[in-house]
Amino acid sequence: MALDMSNGDVFGQTICDRRLLRAMARIILALACIGLAAMARAEDYVKLSPTQAQSLGVRVTHPISSRIDQTLPYPAQIVIPIPQLWVVSAPVAGMVTNLAVARGDRVKAGQALVTMESPSFVSLQRDYLNAVSQDLLAAQQLKRNTELFEGRAVPQRVLETSQTEARQASTVLAERRQMLRLSGLSNAALSKLTSEAAISATLSVAAPEPATVVDIAVAPGQRVEQSASLVKLARLSPLWAEIAIPLSNIRAIRPGARVEIDGYATPGQVILISETTDATTQTVLVRAEVPNGGELRPGQTATARINFLSAGESAWEIPYAALIRRGEQASVFVATEGGFRHVPVTLLAEDQDHVVVSGPISDKDEVVVSGISALRGILLRLGAG
Repeated sequence: MALDMSNGDVFGQTICDRRLLRAMARIILALACIGLAAMARAEDYVKLSPTQAQSLGVRVTHPISSRIDQTLPYPAQIVIPIPQLWVVSAPVAGMVTNLAVARGDRVKAGQALVTMESPSFVSLQRDYLNAVSQDLLAAQQLKRNTELFEGRAVPQRVLETSQTEARQASTVLAERRQMLRLSGLSNAALSKLTSEAAISATLSVAAPEPATVVDIAVAPGQRVEQSASLVKLARLSPLWAEIAIPLSNIRAIRPGARVEIDGYATPGQVILISETTDATTQTVLVRAEVPNGGELRPGQTATARINFLSAGESAWEIPYAALIRRGEQASVFVATEGGFRHVPVTLLAEDQDHVVVSGPISDKDEVVVSGISALRGILLRLGAG
């Protein structure tokens, strides 16, 4: 009687584990039906009947044609290229008396940005005018001594001294002139200063070229030192799209590849693929240069798609579960008449649900999406590896 109760306990436990036993029975049944002699295999082929495949839980789906040579969408940040961004700084120490522009304004070359009053600017003008006088005096002295030397009224030593003094005066004048130009004084203003000797404490700081004001670092009444930042300017075309690409997808992207920003008609191209990986996100920076007609704005986020350079190759979207990975290699199982073929593919892009691949498959093929472990197990048992 006790023996009968023990058998009942075992039977009850078997019922509780029915899912596991059912799966094991399905595989055992399939292997028994198949038999090693019946499983004809080339290097990458498993011969199975529809009944055997069904018993292994194999299900298939058709690949979907992806946009030719184009990745899945990736987030992108629109930024100003570093070479197109510069700071207009104070040429001399002084006080800001007026701001002629505001953030977002477009300015022309030579347009006034900031007005300053500066004692240092006064000193520069004074030194320049003194240098003008010294240069004129040295030139007159050289002319006089040259005439006297020709008339043998003075020795050669006096002439040589005058020549040296004239060269020195000319050098000092060139230095003072250049310092005023660096302070922002135009050639026209410099000529006026030379002719009229009208020293001014007011200095206008102008834009060096056409640009857009992206930041202002000072306010009227503020005192600044020489070289202090006043206004930040930038050219807003072209712009950069900085795209974070998963490390596993980076092999499909090459410099020069076409880049499309969703919602923006003009395409750009890849100009940089970073050689480093972000340790936190495991993504690689891809930088694209995009012409800007005013629709893109620095700081905005966007969605970007990158075209591949292998323009003659088709791309196919399949479920993520269909992809087989082995190191850096990727493959799929494709249904054939009487079995399944193991087909290598190239992984182009992926997200959580789908992958985009290229390879010898088409939308008429049936790609295995479940039962892959059983098929791989058969290949492994047969030494396919």
